[in-house]
Amino acid sequence: MFIQTEDTPNPATMKFLPSRAVVDAPVDFDTPEAAIISPLAQALFNIEGVSRVFLGTDFISVTRDEAADWPVLRPAILATIMDHFTLGKPVLSDEAKNAAPDNQLDPAAALSAEDAEIVARITELLDLRIRPAVAQDGGDVAFERYEEGVVYLRLKGACAGCPSATATLKFGIEQMLRHFIPEVQEVRRVG
Repeated sequence: MFIQTEDTPNPATMKFLPSRAVVDAPVDFDTPEAAIISPLAQALFNIEGVSRVFLGTDFISVTRDEAADWPVLRPAILATIMDHFTLGKPVLSDEAKNAAPDNQLDPAAALSAEDAEIVARITELLDLRIRPAVAQDGGDVAFERYEEGVVYLRLKGACAGCPSATATLKFGIEQMLRHFIPEVQEVRRVG
């Protein structure tokens, strides 16, 4: 098995591409306790210096803590990922596979007809244009809610702690949403 690595705009996060599918829908683990539903994420958190694990559809982003160095962490992470897939272990537990991921919940539920139509356009633009671009950098963006012209988004994976996340949110995502959806006035980060 060949695993490619890529740097991300976040110097604390590295992207690992195992040349195979990882998960059907992205999952972000910001603590070892949250990783209870993923044997792979648990194994990665067992490596000293790993502080966050993001499982993308075809990649894994790992964030290191400030004291850790990539030259030490990278080989351990590569070995853990390779061993996991070579042994045929599941990426997610059976319970996690049956649960609805964040991005598949209906964000338009309980909204007025006008707001539901705006939310549908926002989520379509996120899914078709924004999320694929963010995934190239090892992250993801999840729609949280829309209220009175303000879109609330959660940044995941490499984007979660990235120094350029604010610029990406304001000058990338916000501008695109405002251009295509005039009702959007602002984008705010959640979490």
